[in-house]
Amino acid sequence: MARPLVIAVVGGSAVGDDVKRLAYEVGKGLAQAGAIVINGGLDGVMEGASKGAKEAGGTVIGILPGTDRRDGNDYLTVGIPTGMGYGRNTIVSISCDAMIAIDGSYGTLSEISQALNHGRPVVSLDSWDLPSAGDVREELFHKADTPEAAVKLALELVQVRR
Repeated sequence: MARPLVIAVVGGSAVGDDVKRLAYEVGKGLAQAGAIVINGGLDGVMEGASKGAKEAGGTVIGILPGTDRRDGNDYLTVGIPTGMGYGRNTIVSISCDAMIAIDGSYGTLSEISQALNHGRPVVSLDSWDLPSAGDVREELFHKADTPEAAVKLALELVQVRR
C-alpha cells in the first residue's frame, strides 16, 4: 500500500487576507489530491493552509514551537508540541516529501533551506526567490504563480523523486 504524500506548507505567521487566501487554496488542493499537510501549526499561512485542508476533508499535522498542544490553530488534525521554537522548522522540513512556501520571512527561509539541504523539492508561491541569490539546484527549487500551479508542481516533483 502506498503511503500518502506529506507536503509542507510554510510561510508568514502575520499575513494579510490575500496571502491567507492563497494558503487556503493550497491546503484545499493538497487535501483534494490526498496529500497530508504539515506545517508549523500556528497563524497566518499555516492557519490558512490548515483550514483549507481540513475543510476539504484532509489531514493536517502541526509541529508546534511551544509545549502546549492548545497553542495550535483550530484546524489541525494533530498538534505536536516540541518546545523547540524555530528549531521545529527542521522537523517540518525533513518530514515532508515536498514543500510549498508562501510569503514569509526568515523562519520561512530557514525551512526552505532545510528542505533543499535534505533534497526536498520546494515550490515558491510569492515567497523567496533563491536562484537570484546564488547557486540553487534547479531540479529542487521552482516558482509558481497560482495556488493550483503550486499544488500541481509540488505533487509532480514528488512523483519524479519516487
